[in-house]
Amino acid sequence: MMDVGALQALRSVAALGTLTRAAEELGFTASAVSQQIKRLERQVGVPVLAPAGRGVVLTLAGRAIVDAAPEVFQALERCAQAARSVAEGAPRGTLRVVSFSTGIRGLLAPVMARVAERCPELRVHITEQEPGQALHCVDAATADLALLHDVDGLPVPLPPSLTQRHLHTDVGDIVMHRTHPLASDASPLAAGDLAGHVWATSPPHTVCHQWFRRLVAELPKEPEVRHLIDDFSTQLSLVASGEVIALIPRLARPPLPDGLVVRPLRQPPKREVYAAWRRSAQASPAIRALLAELPRQATAAQVQ
Repeated sequence: MMDVGALQALRSVAALGTLTRAAEELGFTASAVSQQIKRLERQVGVPVLAPAGRGVVLTLAGRAIVDAAPEVFQALERCAQAARSVAEGAPRGTLRVVSFSTGIRGLLAPVMARVAERCPELRVHITEQEPGQALHCVDAATADLALLHDVDGLPVPLPPSLTQRHLHTDVGDIVMHRTHPLASDASPLAAGDLAGHVWATSPPHTVCHQWFRRLVAELPKEPEVRHLIDDFSTQLSLVASGEVIALIPRLARPPLPDGLVVRPLRQPPKREVYAAWRRSAQASPAIRALLAELPRQATAAQVQ
């Protein structure tokens, strides 16, 4: 019979391209993963990997195994979920969650105490991952639930083995010091109102920098970006100097220091946030328990 651990190892190697990266994801050494793959080859009687430069590629037989693997893992998970359901469906054990950083800050962290109080036998473990890697982790069963955001307005492609639920629409606001000229009015800002002001922004190639570029795209003059800072708390510390303004997503916004003011935008940049999990884990009491808390927090985050 085919070894399930070896099958999972092959699946991770197929997704990540090297034994070393697969070992890091699975928590093993590269040597241990190599031994699992060799065991799998002995079980099926044919090679499943071939060397390719510094990495490896799947043979045709290896690809056929990986393509059929989701059905195996889904069947095993349905067995586990059936057993948990017999035990009164109480959330227990460990729930492995992967999420982008501001999803952790704005949605997950605020509900952890409530989940712990309502589900004392459940332990939630959270790891920061960008959406593409988070989806891979859930699909490969190294995580149970992912929080994702769309990329440049386009949802992350979802593997057929996964399902998702919309949680939240995150928007960006402009933050400034109370002495800044834009702070004198509480009405929503138009893009044209931002002309001539100095900025602290997220670095290029981040979602928030893309938001910023769209926001200022039609201004008559290129805005002055004085600071490129990835951490939003640090951006706010620079805004507190009174010299710069910043575009901050609501999910990312910590409690504002005294003296800072938030102005909404008439046409704010947006991103949609989703939770994704394996279809075979649909009945998981742990996933259901966490999902029950997240919409309430998402509503709170929307109006902050």
